[in-house]
Amino acid sequence: MRFPAAFPSVLQLIGRTPLVELHGFETGQCRLFAKLESQNPSGSIKDRVALSLISAAEQSGQLRPGGTIVEATAGNTGLGLAQVAALRGYRLILVVPDKMAKEKLRHLRALGADVRLTRSDVGKDHPEHYQNLARRIAEETPDAFFADQFSNPANPLTHETTTGPEIWEQTGHQVDAVVVGVGSGGTLTGLGRYFRVAAPDTQIILADPEGSVLAPFIGTGRVGDAGQWSVEGIGGDHIPENADLSFVARAYTISDRQSMQAARDLLLREGILAGASSGTLLAAALQYCREQTEPKIVVTLICDSGSQYLSKMFDDNWLRDRHLSERIVHGNLEDLISRRHQDGAVEVTVPDENLLEAYGRMRRNDVSQLPVLDGGRLVGIIDESDILKAVEGPSEGRWSRFAAAVSTAMSPQPRVLQVNAPLSALQSFFDRDEVALIVEGAEFIGLITRIDMINHLRYADRNGGEG
Repeated sequence: MRFPAAFPSVLQLIGRTPLVELHGFETGQCRLFAKLESQNPSGSIKDRVALSLISAAEQSGQLRPGGTIVEATAGNTGLGLAQVAALRGYRLILVVPDKMAKEKLRHLRALGADVRLTRSDVGKDHPEHYQNLARRIAEETPDAFFADQFSNPANPLTHETTTGPEIWEQTGHQVDAVVVGVGSGGTLTGLGRYFRVAAPDTQIILADPEGSVLAPFIGTGRVGDAGQWSVEGIGGDHIPENADLSFVARAYTISDRQSMQAARDLLLREGILAGASSGTLLAAALQYCREQTEPKIVVTLICDSGSQYLSKMFDDNWLRDRHLSERIVHGNLEDLISRRHQDGAVEVTVPDENLLEAYGRMRRNDVSQLPVLDGGRLVGIIDESDILKAVEGPSEGRWSRFAAAVSTAMSPQPRVLQVNAPLSALQSFFDRDEVALIVEGAEFIGLITRIDMINHLRYADRNGGEG
């Protein structure tokens, strides 16, 4: 029996994404619309690219049944390729930079992709740069097709033939500007080509992370040195072959902090859960709108879903660790504490909790020690070695040993530091491979690790010595 409303495959759901007007932001003379590319099946605009790359390779004979696809990706193209490859029976090898969110990695591996991590801190000429490594793997793998989204013409073609016409139709042929980012360059070039014909007065606006070389090139005509940024999927240390920057009418450089805040505001004000690159585009779109002196219709893209970044930009502790959120400066050791007990950010235990439950807390939260609190007062600390010592021995009776109270195995009366102690006092804790437990009077505030110290010094150096 046929069901006319049913789609034969999830791949038929790619594209035709909705357009929604944003009302929760001050946009001056403009009306601002967001095209929800996060509604594609795997959650991003790159579904369009993945389907186009594989379909073109099949038609040309570059990809044969049972073949292997190899690609370099910051994540979303990989997810799209993994989805299509799984449904069409291809093996997939993906080379990804090590800053990718763990949700994306788990998603890729769940789809059967062979994921190879490489360094994200190396330039385009380095052999471990993710594009160079992917190209080398493709050359060494029999019957492999290197998808090469950065130069494959099937990438911009899909945006020229699908994304552009959809925006034009959905705005009733009234769009003055479209805000895009550049990862591989396909979106920018495809939309540029489409609107050059359909509506030559429509401006293409580039949103670029601070540290990328693309926006500075628009202003200077010179490719400078790249910096570091946290936003995934857009920005670059070189200009991709697929990126025709001649289409760009205006470029905005957006900091990581602006990107993260814009994406979080988008969720709170519009109910749209989007990733950091969408925040970059939104921040640039808002700047563009506020500069306009006459009414305009502006479209920005929601590149992917924020569900891929719950452990990163939507985690307050992750933002604090990277100094990407506003913070109060106390002028004492509290400035080094990335996780405060009063905020519920420190995993703790109590004296009468059993050892099995305490061990479960360690595993779930990926920590190796737990402060032990009794009514808010620090009475001890327990770590993995304490638990192991308490439960090892004959298998007979082991479960009863796990049922023992934390108080029987913890180290009581741990060394502590008062919050107003000098920075140099931390070193004695680190020399003994201990975390520094920070108190104010008798109240436990939080703990400081070597990583916290490194983060603090890095931030202070970047800000002229101010902690």
